[in-house]
Amino acid sequence: MKQLLGQAWRELRAFCALGGDATFIWPRWIILRAVGLVYVIIFCSTMAESQALLGPDGVAPVRNVFADLAKLYPNPVEAFLRAPSLFWISTSAGMITALEWLGLAAAVAVVLNLWPRLALSACWVIFLSFANSGPFFSITAPDPLLLEVALLCIPFAPPGLRPGLGTAAAPRPVAVLALRLLLLRIMVEAGLSKFIYGSAEWHNLTAMDFMYETAPFPTVLAYWDHQLPHVYHVLEIALTFVAEIPAPLVMIFGGRRWRWCAFGVWLVFQGGIELTNNFGWLQPSSIALAVILLDDQMLVGAFRRFRLRRLGEWLAARVAAVSARPVRPWARWGLRVAVGGQFLLAMFYYIVAPTRIPIERVPAVISQPLILLSAGFHCTNNFPLFGTIETARYEVEFVGTNDGGETWRSYDSRYQAQRTDRMPPFIAPWYPRLDALLENKLTTSSDPALYQAVAAHLLKRDPAVLEIFRRDPFADRPATMIRMQTYRLWFTDAATFRATGNYWRKAYQGEYAPMMYLNAQGEIVRTE
Repeated sequence: MKQLLGQAWRELRAFCALGGDATFIWPRWIILRAVGLVYVIIFCSTMAESQALLGPDGVAPVRNVFADLAKLYPNPVEAFLRAPSLFWISTSAGMITALEWLGLAAAVAVVLNLWPRLALSACWVIFLSFANSGPFFSITAPDPLLLEVALLCIPFAPPGLRPGLGTAAAPRPVAVLALRLLLLRIMVEAGLSKFIYGSAEWHNLTAMDFMYETAPFPTVLAYWDHQLPHVYHVLEIALTFVAEIPAPLVMIFGGRRWRWCAFGVWLVFQGGIELTNNFGWLQPSSIALAVILLDDQMLVGAFRRFRLRRLGEWLAARVAAVSARPVRPWARWGLRVAVGGQFLLAMFYYIVAPTRIPIERVPAVISQPLILLSAGFHCTNNFPLFGTIETARYEVEFVGTNDGGETWRSYDSRYQAQRTDRMPPFIAPWYPRLDALLENKLTTSSDPALYQAVAAHLLKRDPAVLEIFRRDPFADRPATMIRMQTYRLWFTDAATFRATGNYWRKAYQGEYAPMMYLNAQGEIVRTE
């Protein structure tokens, strides 16, 4: 028993990057390039929709968001702490564009390994500004995850303008531990949200019977996966359980061999999700983060095992002289305190939840500062991924008329399930924000305000909003009325698909919100 406990202690220290021969030069290089690429995609996708969503004439103008915040919090310091953002300087269309291009430049700099700490800081600050700019950001896991990853990668990155591999400034153990703890939290919190606090479908092993049909943007592979027998879906649940509950334990106490196993299981798990569902950059980011489980010695050993000895020797030679850059005690202890505080805040933020300890029971002197850090600065986040499974799929379709209601035409969505003979395309790691938020609002809120705002912009023929749809069905003459119709959708079976070419069955469920129309004065009104 004593020997077993001693082995467990040694492996725990190794997991914390303390002692041993492990170095993390190549894992750091891989992770930072991947994070930079994801941020390139983030800012490019933001550019594609920002003016339609956040611009002065957008669906949810950022200027209105900050005007409301200023009224709610007259003290400018408190207002900034509640929603830290560069948009306090200006909310103009030019400011939105400037931040997007600056963010993209910073992301490219991360990819090219140019001043990585400064570039990552810029990515975090700029994306944080967008995260606090209204309803289109931080509604689902992809945005908060990348904010936290960028923040923790700042001390992990090598210093200097052109650091190369940074062998003279090896990652501090506490910086390695911070990323490993983030990965651990993602795994464990997602697992607990399913198998402890999750909906009944996880407990009765039917979750995967519904997952693909009700996912926001399922791919054609999701359709065929759905056709497989129930026993296969039970095996998928078993893989989910292994990836999110036992895998974190073995990666802590199992040593290098078991960390390889945990990495492999996580890779298969996230890769399967990426192929069947479109969750933006969530899966690429999770896979990139998992590289922190590896070290240089593990990578070199793997290349040698697969008979790539020369490549392994080249990798080993590049990191043969790794050293840690001297750092003053105050900086070393400051980083330790910051990382430890961030992890404790994450634990507080996860424990304080309606299903566990309601925030109202925590003294305000404790809860309010912590909420500011977690909610305003997004320095830590919850990851209760897919704990609740929707068992029925509903979509809201915008349909309009320009002939007084005699004929109605649909606004064809690029990414949502709408036509019965078409599946959403492969778009991940791209993240269509308007479509994602419309899906999210439909399942989490009964307030139709967002849909009505989009309908109003369609009646105004806002070119930025129309561009988000596949085509304008009223290029001949503008629409004068728009309805928002609710449909329920089911996957067809394989035989029906082969006979008809249809992936979906579709049934009208009623009107989601009152009709919007143009009155005689050209004003947009809605029926009561």
